Amino acid sequence: MNNTQQNTLLGLLLAFLGTFLFALKSIFIKLAYFEGLNSDIVLMLRMAIALPIYLGILGYLFWKKDKCKVLTRATFFSIVGLGFIGYFLASLLDLKGLEYISAGLERLTLFTYPIFTAILGALFFATPLSKRIIIVLLTTYLGLWIMFSQESLLSGNNNTQTGVILVFFSALSYAFYVLLSKNIIGKIGSVLFTAVAMSISSVFVLFFYFLLFDFSQISISHNAWLWIFLLAIVSTVIPSFLISEAIHRISPLQTSIVGMLGPVVTIILAVFILSEPFGIYQFLGVSLVALGVGLLTFRR
Repeated sequence: MNNTQQNTLLGLLLAFLGTFLFALKSIFIKLAYFEGLNSDIVLMLRMAIALPIYLGILGYLFWKKDKCKVLTRATFFSIVGLGFIGYFLASLLDLKGLEYISAGLERLTLFTYPIFTAILGALFFATPLSKRIIIVLLTTYLGLWIMFSQESLLSGNNNTQTGVILVFFSALSYAFYVLLSKNIIGKIGSVLFTAVAMSISSVFVLFFYFLLFDFSQISISHNAWLWIFLLAIVSTVIPSFLISEAIHRISPLQTSIVGMLGPVVTIILAVFILSEPFGIYQFLGVSLVALGVGLLTFRR
């Protein structure tokens, strides 16, 4: 196995591990909701816990000054924008959506970001949108429609539509982040990029909530703290570095396509941990989405 093959294999392994840890996010969030927390509290505490870690890594990189010479002013402001859309906006929309829909449907909806990556690549990066990708789109959204319809019937209200729309926009936001981060990561490295982007994103989150919300009367149980810490460390800090390094070693589209395993992990865990339903309609919806993104995977 030559160096290129080893680099690609390592990139795929990093993408898989990052995807697996990100897949646990929905479970931790739902468990925190069961403890009486809402999306605003969860997002604020998640980033408040993660921020010191990112700042510590950033401080170490700046202490080794040779690592930060490539961080120009233009590059820094580009990362500020990416931090805003990739983690602040995407996380806010995702957590809001999880208040209305199940963890399985949320992960399946968010899982469409590889499709957005392909479409945006065709629109802005001269990547051709082939007939195969159009078939992928039709197959994927048919699967999502089946899951959406079944969950709407089970819940008996219209909140499912609101939740799905919110998570769709979260997926779109994250797709922009994945596409636009590739060149910057190539210039400054994945560790420095992630530390800066996530620090900026955390500051956005804390400023937003401290400005608009009063958390002085919040009561947080010991179990809730456990889920928040696991969310911040296991499903935020660690996979953020893994995914950035995967994007650096392989393409953004390849990295996002590896994410097809994420919904499977989330749905299985949601059935056993959260007792979410899983019947023939859920199986059919998951299969169609997996088939759609699988077609895109084999194409690449």
